[in-house]
Amino acid sequence: MMMVIWIMVLCALGAWVYLLAWRGGFWRADQRLTPQKSLADWPSVVAVIPARNEGQVIGRVIGSHMGIRYPGTYRVILVDDLSEDGTADCARAAAASGAAYELIVTTAPPLEEGWTGKLWALNHGLGLAKEIMPDADYILFTDADILYEPETLQHLVAKAEEENLSLVSLMALLDARGLWGGLLIPAFIFFFQKLYPFSLVNDPAHRMAGAAGGSMLMRAKALEAVGGVAPIKGTLIDDCALARAIQQDPPVRRIWLGLTRSVVSLRDNRKLSSIWDMVARTAYTQLNHSPVLLAGSLIGMVMLYLAGPLALVTWPLHGQTSLAMLGGVVWLMMAVAYGPTVRFYRRPFWQVLGLPLAAGFYAAMTLASALRHWRGGGARWKGRSYQAAGG
Repeated sequence: MMMVIWIMVLCALGAWVYLLAWRGGFWRADQRLTPQKSLADWPSVVAVIPARNEGQVIGRVIGSHMGIRYPGTYRVILVDDLSEDGTADCARAAAASGAAYELIVTTAPPLEEGWTGKLWALNHGLGLAKEIMPDADYILFTDADILYEPETLQHLVAKAEEENLSLVSLMALLDARGLWGGLLIPAFIFFFQKLYPFSLVNDPAHRMAGAAGGSMLMRAKALEAVGGVAPIKGTLIDDCALARAIQQDPPVRRIWLGLTRSVVSLRDNRKLSSIWDMVARTAYTQLNHSPVLLAGSLIGMVMLYLAGPLALVTWPLHGQTSLAMLGGVVWLMMAVAYGPTVRFYRRPFWQVLGLPLAAGFYAAMTLASALRHWRGGGARWKGRSYQAAGG
């Protein structure tokens, strides 16, 4: 048994050396949207916002869009996906007085088989955008719980123009309040950066593709060239799928993904159930519904995040000082890697030591996602179940 623990800790040490030195520096959390130079001629932009039962927050969201400072033409389309809580009326009320831009509210048709709700709503919004702004230069896909600071759209468009990008995506600042939000949300961002290292996504010489669906600015011609969202209509992890499609469309198109504090999610993450459902919805899909990949993922998480700390804290039980010290080194490397993300979320610095605990919860969420799938529950979101949705 001790030999197995030794092997796991040594493997964890090697893995963290690799992650710190050769995984694109993902852990630095340094890919950020910064203020950009002003353009002489500002392209036109149309935002498409899919919304289902977002009545509690949509007023604030539409208000933030109406408050955007953008020198060019900007219009907003809200696609009400058969909401039952007055989402559309709340949106209209928010834009009723003194709005700087036009808000168009439309209702999505009943969901067709084979589509996820969000992509179905986006597809309907795209069709309307082509009618009302056929010459739009950019399409902004953004969620119905995302707030924008007034200058953010300018910076997004200027970056796309100056660097000839087909897709610019921002990881919205998630709610990290409370016990569960503070423990799990920075870890979620850390894991996402590890899976899709932002610097590799942003490197035109690398084929890594990733995006954050809360805020995605795309060139209209690039989106049209890949067929819009129809080719990925049944995909749950639609943001990364769309990024792959745009990047792989010949000739290779440039994409960019970064962190920001100027785009903020209103989704409340103070309850464990909120985060659990968010992760369990797509975790097994990310593993292509493969039991082999599931087993490998769970074993890998135990080795990478738990073996070292457990070797240290159980020192009084096993009495092997060398093993405990090695476990401490692994935990320290983990804390060093996690530090920039914890600082970005302005959490107490001692929280860098909490990554193993957070990883344990995410391993449990991944297993729960698989169990849900095996029981025939499918992936559920906004009151809908997607039995065969892909990744």
